[in-house]
Amino acid sequence: MSRCQKRLGLGSRQYGLAKDYEIGFHAFMDCPDLFNETEAWQAGFQQVAGVDEVGRGPLAGPVTAAAVILNPKAIPDGLNDSKKLSAKRRESLFEQIQATSIVSYAHISESVIDDINILNASLLAMRTAVAGLSTAADFLLIDGNKAPAHLPMPYRTIIKGDAKSLSIAAASIIAKTVRDRLMSDLAASFPGYGWEKNAGYPSAEHKSALLRLGVTPHHRVSFKPIHNILYSKNK
Repeated sequence: MSRCQKRLGLGSRQYGLAKDYEIGFHAFMDCPDLFNETEAWQAGFQQVAGVDEVGRGPLAGPVTAAAVILNPKAIPDGLNDSKKLSAKRRESLFEQIQATSIVSYAHISESVIDDINILNASLLAMRTAVAGLSTAADFLLIDGNKAPAHLPMPYRTIIKGDAKSLSIAAASIIAKTVRDRLMSDLAASFPGYGWEKNAGYPSAEHKSALLRLGVTPHHRVSFKPIHNILYSKNK
């Protein structure tokens, strides 16, 4: 039973079926629910996917998005915004989501980020993740206030959606877990930057290593701190 369920005094089935309640739990609890999914289901949509991205802020590595269609009869307990979960808990939920849901994710490389900017790269990652679902979604719940252009299905954008929608929360867990794993793998080839811990974000260790070790092929040269280092060296 999740922390949210315990605070509400609900069992798994009660917690999962938002249609039993007139408002979403997130209206008064810091917990995602199925309120938005249920509205879509009741409107006749069957394959409702949550979509989220991670990695807009790092100085290195790709931006990653995931799309997840939950099985309403097998929703893992404890889904929440990935940032609110420990690494151990995310890993456990990652495996459960993979085992019970339809999942797709996509990485957009540093070079593409530099070419089209981080916002457009994030939207491209979302579009690519949605297109990769083995069963096509017919409705999307998208974290944030922007959606990729010309999507072939209707959608709803939800600000802070990973804290409001269980489907988006699941997508946030998938996206963060796969990106963290990728950055940990890259750290083995480029030691010293601490990517296995900071995932490419501008931590003190990472910024210090940039000055000491220099820029790698996995850094985003369009980002000001990286651009400034390269420009100062080329003066």
